[in-house]
Amino acid sequence: MEFKYSREIDPSVYETHGLDEGIALRIHKDQHLEVKGALRAQRDWTKHVRNVDGYKGGLGDPFTFICVTVPECLPDRLEFISYANEFAFLYDDKMESFDLKKDFEKETTKMLDAFGEGALDRNVNAKSGPEKRLQAQMLSEMMAIDPVRAVTSMKAWARFVQLASRTRSLPFETLEEYVPSRVIDAGELIWFGTLTFGMALTIPDDEYDICMEMARSGYAALGLTNDLFSWEKERHDAMEAGLDYVFNAIWVIMKERSVNEVEAKRICCSEIRKYVSIFKQTVEETRDNSCLSQDLRTYLEAVLYSISGNLVWSIYCPRYQEI
Repeated sequence: MEFKYSREIDPSVYETHGLDEGIALRIHKDQHLEVKGALRAQRDWTKHVRNVDGYKGGLGDPFTFICVTVPECLPDRLEFISYANEFAFLYDDKMESFDLKKDFEKETTKMLDAFGEGALDRNVNAKSGPEKRLQAQMLSEMMAIDPVRAVTSMKAWARFVQLASRTRSLPFETLEEYVPSRVIDAGELIWFGTLTFGMALTIPDDEYDICMEMARSGYAALGLTNDLFSWEKERHDAMEAGLDYVFNAIWVIMKERSVNEVEAKRICCSEIRKYVSIFKQTVEETRDNSCLSQDLRTYLEAVLYSISGNLVWSIYCPRYQEI
């Protein structure tokens, strides 16, 4: 990958807890654009959905989420990608704040209405809910920038919403069963849309399936990393919602293997290292493979930098540090 918009961070100034497997951390040079997009999303959410007081999203100091997970995002797309990502964080927090036993189906229906069959429809009316209004606004902004990739990304995001709505309804008994659902819930599809739109990548139709398969271990690492560092927040949110389980690998490991929280975290760390190592090898093996399109190879490398960026952001971000 050619680096135009980011710089590498000196590894001596941040912690990784040994989970990065040597992947460099890069950060976008235009961090102010991410801040602008995130704050705009928060204002729109306050206006159309509800107030965001006490909310912690993708921003942080010194690391902001998009700038370290999509360090080579095109500068003219960075503000929008930040806006869309903040929308996802806001919705995630909204869902976790409900008594999910009672309200999950209702709230899922609202998002499915916004990202369902009408996901490519930018028309809204007096009956349109706030989720649809914001989704239509995002689609309009994307179409103005890059119509072709806008459609590809919105279809991927819509598919993500449809699949993710099914993953949290019941607890999982084993880590083997949990990880594939966590890959979906961690957003392999929404991140596919984010990276391809943000970096102006096109994955050929005949390479789509192999692209998703090659990236899967990377998304497993991303999902388990999120579980490790968001555990306290998600456990707290589940208790507040009156749930008797937590959709998190730490909970699954504790139940499956009859271990305490400390041991479950140790096991989770081992699983993260395993998946990062597998994916890193995949990227190295395909980097110079001319049988694959350049955009596919760039996409895989972009996921690699998403792994290190997500890891470091998760360690330092207010979202997980302040419960």
